[in-house]
Amino acid sequence: MMLLPLLLALANTPFAEEVDFYIGTYTSKEGSRGIYRSRLNTRTGALSEPILAAEAASPSFLALHPNGRFLYAVHETTGGDVSAYAIGDDKNLRLLNTESSKGGGPCHLTVDPTGKNVLTAAYGGGSFACLPIRPDGSLAPVSSFFQNTGSGPDKGRQEGPHGHAIYADAKSRFVYACDLGTDEVLTFRFDPSKGELTLAEPRSTKTPAGGGPRHLALHPKRKFAYVNNEMGNSVTAYAVDEKTGSMRELQTIPTLPEGEKKPGRSTAEIILHPNGRWLYVSNRGHDSIAAYAIGRDGKLTLLEIESAGVKEPRGFDVDPSGKWLVVGGQNSNDLTALAIDPATGKLQPGTARVAVGKPVCVVFAKP
Repeated sequence: MMLLPLLLALANTPFAEEVDFYIGTYTSKEGSRGIYRSRLNTRTGALSEPILAAEAASPSFLALHPNGRFLYAVHETTGGDVSAYAIGDDKNLRLLNTESSKGGGPCHLTVDPTGKNVLTAAYGGGSFACLPIRPDGSLAPVSSFFQNTGSGPDKGRQEGPHGHAIYADAKSRFVYACDLGTDEVLTFRFDPSKGELTLAEPRSTKTPAGGGPRHLALHPKRKFAYVNNEMGNSVTAYAVDEKTGSMRELQTIPTLPEGEKKPGRSTAEIILHPNGRWLYVSNRGHDSIAAYAIGRDGKLTLLEIESAGVKEPRGFDVDPSGKWLVVGGQNSNDLTALAIDPATGKLQPGTARVAVGKPVCVVFAKP
C-alpha cells in the first residue's frame, strides 16, 4: 500500500485528531535545554514544532504516570538524579522535586502499573532502585536499592555491570531489569505497597553472550517478553512463567539485513504495538527500524527493515491510536513520523520532520 492511500484510509478512523508527546534529550549550551513537547496529527502525521516544556539537565529517558498527570525523568549527566513533574492542562511541565536514585549515570526509568513507584536503572553504577511516589506525584527517597556485580565477554563494554532498563509486569508482582554488562535480565519479586525489590529464584535469565541486553518489552496480554541486544544486533523472545517470574528463551533473531556488517551498528529502543501483534526495534548506525509479527507461540517473524528517516534512531514510541511511530534522530537533531499499515504493521516513511537537539526518548501523553 502506498503512503497516500494509507493516509486516506487512516483519515476515516475515529481516533483523537491530535495527541501530545514529550521528548527527552541530551542538553548542551548550544543545543537542547531539556524536555520538549510536540503534537502529532493522527490523521496526517504532521508534527508541531517542539516547544520547551521544562528546563532540565540531559533528561535522557522519560516515563508517564498511569493517571497521565505526572511525568518522570532521569538526568544522565548527574550522579543519579530523578525528577518528578506535574503535567498542566496546557501539557506543560512543572517541577515537583528531584531525588537521588543512588546510582551513577541513570539511563532508564518506568512507573509501576499501580502508580505507586518509580523504578530506575543506572548504567554507570550498574544498579537498580525504587522510589515511592507521594500522593501529589512527587518522589520520596529510595526505598529499595540493588547493586549488581559481574561482567561479560566484551571487555570494551562489559568490564562490569551496566544497568540499562527496568520494568514491572502488568500486575506489579515481578520486576525485570536488563544489565548490559553482565548479559542477564534480573528478576525481582516486587511489593509495590512497600516499594520493595527482592531477588527472585532464579535470580536472572542469561541473554546471548556478548549481546548486551538493553531494553525489554512485556506483552500486554500474553506471557511473553522481548529483549533487544544492543551489541548483538538482535532481539530475543522469551516465555514468562506467571508463577515464578522466570523467563525461558524461545528464539533470537537478527535486527539487521542478512550479511550486514555489525561494526558501528547497535540497537536502541524496543516497543510493542498497542494491539500486541507487532514489535519494533531501532537500529543505530544502520538508521532503520526492524518490524516483526508476533506469533501465537510468541516467536517473531521479520516483516521488514525500514529506513527510520533520521540519523541514529534512538528512542521512539507508537501513538495511542496505533497509526504512527514517532522516532527521534540523535545525530540528525530531528524527529519524524512513520505511518503504520493497519493491516500488516509495516512502516511507510512520512514527510513530516521537526528539529530538536539530540532527541533520545519519545513518550506520548494521555489523550
